[in-house]
Amino acid sequence: MATVADWLGAACLVAGAMLGLAAAIGVLRFPDSLSRMHAATKPQVLGVLLLLLGIALRLRSMADLGMIVLVAVFQLATAPVAAQMIGRAAYRSGRLDRDLLDADELADRGSGGGSAGSG
Repeated sequence: MATVADWLGAACLVAGAMLGLAAAIGVLRFPDSLSRMHAATKPQVLGVLLLLLGIALRLRSMADLGMIVLVAVFQLATAPVAAQMIGRAAYRSGRLDRDLLDADELADRGSGGGSAGSG
């Protein structure tokens, strides 16, 4: 049974590393901030979770599993916030092509995108 867990862990590690590589390539190659934001958060989070699963399958001790779960929870809690802040900063600074947006919910808040200093 340990051999099967080791092979599954290795597969998760390779898949997580590939997703991390895809995220890095996407950040470098995508043309605009919103596309880069998705590349930096979505495959990266899944890649980290797969890496953590691979590590958990390999280590299999309760102390290690507790730490791995804690890292996974923090990753899932911080990645959406980071994506939100990157998207809002790109919107406020005008570093995006508004023609590519399907809907612009922030347009009615003014040209600054609802910044705290406008009013």
